[in-house]
Amino acid sequence: MNLRTLKDTPPWDWPEGTGKALLGILRDDRPSASDLLLATELAGDFTVINDELVDALLSILRSGDTPETVRGAAAISLGPALEHADTQDFEDADDLPITERTFHRVQDSLRKLYMDASVPKEVRRRILEASVRAPQNWHQDAVRAAYASDDEAWRLTAVFCMRFVRGFDEQILEALDSRNPDIHYEAVCAAGDWEVDAAWPHITALVTSGKTDKPLLLAAIGAVASIRPHEAAGILHGLTDSDDEDIVDAVFEATAMAGGLSDENDEEDEPRH
Repeated sequence: MNLRTLKDTPPWDWPEGTGKALLGILRDDRPSASDLLLATELAGDFTVINDELVDALLSILRSGDTPETVRGAAAISLGPALEHADTQDFEDADDLPITERTFHRVQDSLRKLYMDASVPKEVRRRILEASVRAPQNWHQDAVRAAYASDDEAWRLTAVFCMRFVRGFDEQILEALDSRNPDIHYEAVCAAGDWEVDAAWPHITALVTSGKTDKPLLLAAIGAVASIRPHEAAGILHGLTDSDDEDIVDAVFEATAMAGGLSDENDEEDEPRH
């Protein structure tokens, strides 16, 4: 199986047996470094992830002999399955790619590895970023400590994690003024995810400035729809004439989402008789 071809193919078009092929590479004692990294990244896709692949990813993550980039990729690959399982809460176990037992084992393993000071910093950062996809009680203190760090990399991780862990509105607002473009981007996403109304002037300024970089603009478009859905259409309308199809698509998607949120809010506001 050619991993490069696999990477360039939509996951829903992957051939039968892809999961087993990836598992074989992850368990191989002597794969090339590039193949191991790519297989590790692909193994987290929802179309193939299962208990066996989770075990293989955890084994890689625990291995001190494995390059840090690969260990970090193994952590990140565990994130989507954690989030989906946490969201679905195992109400219909047949629709989940991993079992509840495996879910809790991953949570416990990530926590123990994160608390182990001997684990390299970059690996611990990725562990925190993956584990917050299914938030636990220990995450607030971990995110708070990371944000208080003088290390920009840890602060970036913290602001990313604030997208999943509640209770950081003040820090999100502060991070919107960061000169680090990556931290700024994550703060915009977090402000939208938690509907931080105080971020509205900053977010709308990004949307209307005409000078905002495309990735940041796309994040701001989504945030506008979440924060004030009733006002989103008016703010975003000017971007429908953009020559960039991605921006136009993002505007229409955000406007549709805002319409749904507005309807939900209107229903909640209706008086009960």
